[in-house]
Amino acid sequence: MSEPLVFKRYYVWQLPVRICHWISALSVFLLAISGFLIGYPVIAGSSPESFLMGWVRFIHFVAGYALIISVIARLLWSLNDHCFSGWREYFPFLTGEGRKEMLVMLKYYFFIDRKTPDSVGHNPLAVTAYVGLFLIFFGMFVSGFALYAEHAPGGTMYAMLKPAYMLMSTQIMRQYHHLGMWLIICFIINHIYSVWLIDIKEKGGEITSIFSGYKYTSRVHVFSEGKECDENGCFIKVKK
Repeated sequence: MSEPLVFKRYYVWQLPVRICHWISALSVFLLAISGFLIGYPVIAGSSPESFLMGWVRFIHFVAGYALIISVIARLLWSLNDHCFSGWREYFPFLTGEGRKEMLVMLKYYFFIDRKTPDSVGHNPLAVTAYVGLFLIFFGMFVSGFALYAEHAPGGTMYAMLKPAYMLMSTQIMRQYHHLGMWLIICFIINHIYSVWLIDIKEKGGEITSIFSGYKYTSRVHVFSEGKECDENGCFIKVKK
């Protein structure tokens, strides 16, 4: 008779990571709703003095600033030497262990195998998708602020974004900004599905971890450079 698995608790998502996650989630929600209304203004105020669409645009701008601050804060926090929220996690393909886990996840998602790598933090395919999401965010920031800066052609922001105007027309920037919104929405749908699926599969508290910061796993998280993680997510040397 096989022995039952012993699960160990890891502090995976630190408080700044969780705060950035929920600020980004709320910002994207407000940006999507207000952006859709800006692109298709199907509502109207009760009078010209109500300034309804002006408030919609104001919400869009505030949410945009909140998102860019959140993304920058998250990227800066990744410079912290933490096992699960550090910059190393964004490059799983650079290590043999990471490439092995990516292959395992690909087999699972393509219904070739039922096994998952039981990742403590992000699984390697998920974190690669996050890198793609950050690139989409970057394009949204550039196109969004470029469109915003057109109200003041002689301003500092307009001058800083001059290369964007040289590469794209205003209409192309609007189309990219609109397409980027749908790409982010598709990512969110896949993200929620994948998190729910892995939570059921691994039974490690994937969903609750973004609230509490803790996940449970029967696996020790070991890195190729001879380090593993303690319960607080800090690197420790492996005794040889």
